[in-house]
Amino acid sequence: MAGIAELKSRMISISETKKVTDAMYMISSVKMRKAQNEHKNSEHFYGKLKSQISEILQYIPETKNRYFHVPLPEGKVHFRHGILLVTADKGLVGTYNHTAIKMTEEYMTRHPETVLFIIGEYGRQYFKAKKIPYAEGFNYPAAFPSVWEAEKICIDLLDYYNSDCLDEISMIYTDYMGNHPSVCKRKVLLPLDKSSFYDRSATRENLFKEFIPNADAVLSEIVPTYLTGFIYSFIVDSYCSEQQTRMLAMSTASRNAEEMLKKLKTQYNALRQAGITNEMIEITSGAKSLKRKKSAPMYEEDSK
Repeated sequence: MAGIAELKSRMISISETKKVTDAMYMISSVKMRKAQNEHKNSEHFYGKLKSQISEILQYIPETKNRYFHVPLPEGKVHFRHGILLVTADKGLVGTYNHTAIKMTEEYMTRHPETVLFIIGEYGRQYFKAKKIPYAEGFNYPAAFPSVWEAEKICIDLLDYYNSDCLDEISMIYTDYMGNHPSVCKRKVLLPLDKSSFYDRSATRENLFKEFIPNADAVLSEIVPTYLTGFIYSFIVDSYCSEQQTRMLAMSTASRNAEEMLKKLKTQYNALRQAGITNEMIEITSGAKSLKRKKSAPMYEEDSK
């Protein structure tokens, strides 16, 4: 059994670790609330953009705009794929990173020529270690997502799409579900599905509207901004899911630390009590020995 000094050292070490896990829990909680508030402030704007796109599509229902799904010739399929993967910058997030990476690897197995775009340092280091190629010039962190950063990501992806390097771009992210466990999903970013903009409650106005230079050109100008909000929303979802998973991991670590401290304190107190008992026994035994010596008769040596 460990001695008192060793147990005391272990208790101090675990207590310090618990302080770290508690602090990380609080930091993740603050980060998640901040990201949610910033995202909420932008929802109204991008919701209006979606309504505008829906309205324009009413005027050009048969649009051949490159940003929308256009039926391919019979027997043809999209074969130039792109994947935007969202991971964390660091670990200590349970299965958050591994689930998204696994889904990406499965997708790339079905589509070997996929161009991989990665948000988050963890994902880049993972695929670099496995010698799986990815777009190295596409270097964005997962921390502190912003609309400005989402806009830059959107521009980079559109460069590939508009230059006909890719036929389809999907995004693998972790959907934040509030108090429920997060779910890893794949969402097609481009081409957009026209049916997702259909609003049953909307009715086409009889007023004539003029689009300059034309409705299709206006649509092409609005869609990139809408895609920016689309991407931003998914990045924030992933970021909140990351913080939620880290909070859960840190909470579990703190509980485990408390349980270990309880066990160590029990052992420490038992050893300490045993030490005190032994000291009392030694003191009592010494006092009895001294008493016996004092009560023993004194003998003088016979003189010759």
